[in-house]
Amino acid sequence: MPSTHRIRPPIPPVDAEPEPGTAAQVWRDLGRDGTIASLFHGPDVDERYGLAPLRLAALLTDLDARYDLGTTLGVCVQLAAALPLLRDLPGQQALAVRRRAERGETTVALAATDDGVPGSDLTAMTTRIDHDPDTGQWTLHGGKRWITNATTAEYALVLARHRPGTHFTDFSLVLLPLDTPGVRVEAEPTDCFTGSGVGSLRFESVRLSPDGLPGRPGRGLAAFTRRIGTDRLASGLWANALSRRVLAQTRARLGDRSYLGRTQVQDPAVRQEFAAAVIRQQALQALCARTCAPGTAGTPPVAALTATLKAAGAATVDHVVRTCARLQGADAFRTRGLHRLAAEAAMFGVAGGTTRVLRDTVADHAEALLDDVPW
Repeated sequence: MPSTHRIRPPIPPVDAEPEPGTAAQVWRDLGRDGTIASLFHGPDVDERYGLAPLRLAALLTDLDARYDLGTTLGVCVQLAAALPLLRDLPGQQALAVRRRAERGETTVALAATDDGVPGSDLTAMTTRIDHDPDTGQWTLHGGKRWITNATTAEYALVLARHRPGTHFTDFSLVLLPLDTPGVRVEAEPTDCFTGSGVGSLRFESVRLSPDGLPGRPGRGLAAFTRRIGTDRLASGLWANALSRRVLAQTRARLGDRSYLGRTQVQDPAVRQEFAAAVIRQQALQALCARTCAPGTAGTPPVAALTATLKAAGAATVDHVVRTCARLQGADAFRTRGLHRLAAEAAMFGVAGGTTRVLRDTVADHAEALLDDVPW
């Protein structure tokens, strides 16, 4: 895979099969050719995100055009969540794992979603680390569910609590080799997200190494929150790429069907519904450009921009894919058809924070967003 990616690669043919490859395999290839490292180095790196936003957009557009959604998901979570977090963590183990991951030599799972709590309320998690003051030993207990790359990763970044409470200082990040005694990895029972390695992690009195708790206890949720904007940026950029691809492929398919002397894409009812979906995608694309643009003194905070982008991305993907599925008719029920994609794309409104949580963030920053007029 080349290290330079076009921001708008050609749309694949309507019936093109995705290229074979799991997220772990694609990650290895991206690391070998320097693509992963290039995102985090260079003059176009935006310190708000810890990477180069436009290069991330180009890469996600390319991956979406070539691979199954699950494969792209497994790569995206590492690029936009696990690696930015690793780059912020102190300690030799975090540095060594991050360098290996950038070269594609290891895969890292970000384990935040707790199996003891429904939804995305991280402050209610039950996964915990206990400290023995006599020996200085930290021990991990609990479990995580629906973790991307769980079954293929060599390491996991685990968000856990180290004391009761809901304050942000009650949580820590653990860097854990998944072959540590007491760790159990299981694939999630789902037909979705092929290639993503999605699974669950169980921790039964897992003894942590001295480097397993990077930094001081109590910094985990703060570090996670600092980089959640990068994850949400990636979600919006990918949602735009996926929506654009589905619209272009649907238009090509409808243009090939003729009846009563005209193609389906010329039918007035079809044109209206299709155009409405294009308008939604174009609005999302404008939000992507706004969020990727360099920040200035008056720019809204990253939390506001990325929450708006991710919420809009989830709504747009859902609208576009379901609209195009209706317009494609029976073809949408094919093995890799749009009804299958619609089920998987619901992930955009759940992973990394539900749309309801994102709207709360938007409401908190509504004044800053409404004051940001670009002319």
